[in-house]
Amino acid sequence: MKVLNSGNAILLMLLVLLSASCNGPGGQTQAKTIITFPKGSYGHDADFLKKTTAGFVELSAANGQSKIFISSDYQGRVMTSTASGDSGTSFGWINYGLLESGKKKAQFNPVGGEERFWLGPEGGQFGLYFKKGDSFNIAHWQVPAVIDSVAFDLVSSSASSAVFAKHATLVNYSGAVFQVDIKRAVSLLDKDSVSRFLHIAIPEDIRLVAYSSANQITNTGDLAWKKEQGLLSMWLLGMMTPSDQTIVIIPFHPATDARSLITDNYFGKIPPDRLVVKDSILYFKCDGKSRGKIGISPQIAGSIAASFDFKKNVLSLIAFPVEPNGRYVNSKWEMQKQPYRGDVVNSYNDGPLADGTQMGPFYEIESSSDAKELNPGQSAGYRQMTCHLQGSYESLRELTRKLLGVDLENIKKM
Repeated sequence: MKVLNSGNAILLMLLVLLSASCNGPGGQTQAKTIITFPKGSYGHDADFLKKTTAGFVELSAANGQSKIFISSDYQGRVMTSTASGDSGTSFGWINYGLLESGKKKAQFNPVGGEERFWLGPEGGQFGLYFKKGDSFNIAHWQVPAVIDSVAFDLVSSSASSAVFAKHATLVNYSGAVFQVDIKRAVSLLDKDSVSRFLHIAIPEDIRLVAYSSANQITNTGDLAWKKEQGLLSMWLLGMMTPSDQTIVIIPFHPATDARSLITDNYFGKIPPDRLVVKDSILYFKCDGKSRGKIGISPQIAGSIAASFDFKKNVLSLIAFPVEPNGRYVNSKWEMQKQPYRGDVVNSYNDGPLADGTQMGPFYEIESSSDAKELNPGQSAGYRQMTCHLQGSYESLRELTRKLLGVDLENIKKM
């Protein structure tokens, strides 16, 4: 028997650890290198999601740098994305424990994802998340299955886009029934498309990943949807990983009564050290340590919202249409005097509940469509663009100044 010397033995061990053999053409053996990506990277999260979700689509730019991971198990949800390939930052928040358990929660499955499709309103007499007669509290809150645990059908996909669809029956707090077809298309965007969309040149040293989602609901029932019985809105929410240095930035149009058109008491009044409203810009500290939510009325809302993570040097944007005279559903957890005086854009900072438990930590930036009266067979659509940018701080500072009217240096220590 031939005995391996120490050098050969080490080489053999490395080959066993780093590669897996498979048969190639002609019976030849080929080596496949196993690469492990660190937690927080896109490669890590993509590998994890491929093991824990059955239905998924991965969109990728030709250079392999911009990628997004979409789950059909979770309603065509964009779970995460990267601007720098597999080794780059994973931008979406992922609930590893819940996904790994393989279990479904009865009330809500906060699996994460940086853009999910929901329907509004949440609370009130036309709310979809409470049964008739129930109190508006967390114990009775129930996310409809079609936007929580039901898989959507993958209609088509390519390297740069994917289309999903589902039919649902929904009943609101007042008992109105909605037969609805949902369609959702997600498309990867390149740098030139983003520049045209934002009407701004993006510096060469900035890396980005961007996508648009085109969402549609169709009344497939026999009855018209009327405001007196309640209407539906399309609601897009993005869960992202917070840091101690994450600030949400939302510009709005100036008005004499602007402060009264900003809701800041969804889950209790937000402390002044966490929410600052100044010079027609809202700043909201989102560190995942104190539960709170804000919303801005269509009367003053702009068409862009953002966050900046000073720790990771990431600028995240969402861009969306605003209908100043549209009906925007009110999602507050109460019987409402004005059920169509709701928000266009929201932000949520996760934090401990009264019993000390916590879903995250994560933070959200959200936008909503207006709610339209639809006759049988009629449809309404809503589109949003999401973009994450990384690069030199000075370039991001200048970009933020041009897009949002904000100097990052002035909010760095909030």
